[in-house]
Amino acid sequence: QVQLVESGGGLVQPGGSLRLSCAASGTVISATDMAWHRQAPGKERELVARMPAGGNVRYADSVMGRFTISRDNTLTTVYLQMNSLKPEDTAVYYCTQVLRGRVYWGQGTQVTVSS
Repeated sequence: QVQLVESGGGLVQPGGSLRLSCAASGTVISATDMAWHRQAPGKERELVARMPAGGNVRYADSVMGRFTISRDNTLTTVYLQMNSLKPEDTAVYYCTQVLRGRVYWGQGTQVTVSS
């Protein structure tokens, strides 16, 4: 059974940094499409960063140059390094995996950017 567990969220001041982790179990991540999404209060869920199995990494325009997605295949963990955080980055962040045509979601981790 595929399980994705996010961690690393919290409260940070504007301009600060956080690193989110997504620990995967019951699956392998080395050859699958992994991504981070987020949902802010009152807004639709949006794609933040996507790392295809064999393609180029893609970022939302709003996070380009500030966020970096990476994966550690040995540890079956995907990361999202977030720098220069802004209040508008406040949201629940979700990790996803596309495996055999099905999308799996984690439970999410809250990121709040506020002074």
